[in-house]
Amino acid sequence: MKGKKDSSGIKILLVRHGETDWNLAGRFQGRSDVPLNRKGVEQANALASALRGESIAAIYSSPLARAKETARLIQVFHPTAPLHEEEGLAEMDLGEFEGIEGPRWAEQNPKFRRAWRENPASVSMPGGESLEQVQARAVAALGRITRSHPHGSTLLICSHNFVILTILCLALELPLNRFRELKQGTAALNILYMRGGKLLVEVVNDRSHLEPEGDRKKA
Repeated sequence: MKGKKDSSGIKILLVRHGETDWNLAGRFQGRSDVPLNRKGVEQANALASALRGESIAAIYSSPLARAKETARLIQVFHPTAPLHEEEGLAEMDLGEFEGIEGPRWAEQNPKFRRAWRENPASVSMPGGESLEQVQARAVAALGRITRSHPHGSTLLICSHNFVILTILCLALELPLNRFRELKQGTAALNILYMRGGKLLVEVVNDRSHLEPEGDRKKA
């Protein structure tokens, strides 16, 4: 997959929040409002330092605590950039699966697990959302955000795993059923450009600021 930079558009620094205790334990977070743990704060500070040279015009964050904490730590280096909450950037609503550890979920839901593995775009979380719904609202939010800024602006957007993966799928013209081909670690950086309503991808899942455990992947 090849990305293409276009500096005449709007530059989007799309980041995932730092680690939480639920990430560490392998629990499904979704809309559960879990804060960053100590390592997550360290990750967010490392990401903030890596982005300190960017001229960020505005910061947009999911309203969930782990994203807002990450965004605020980045804002320390960009005090003139306003921080806005955007509901469309909230993580996927996992419904009845909120808070369950991965192994227990797999054991208790074999039929759903099979459908989620074989055709994830077609299923909805019981009492929650589908990937298609997440992508629709996330892309709509991204459109609202970018339309409110002039070309040449750099925006920081802080969100979550499924939200970011669905945005990247659209930008890379990858069907949602193939979303697992993309990875999104905690405190990862993605660089996109919006031009003429079209998303172009330059960098995916950059975690080089988290050395030695991180890596950098070009889209």
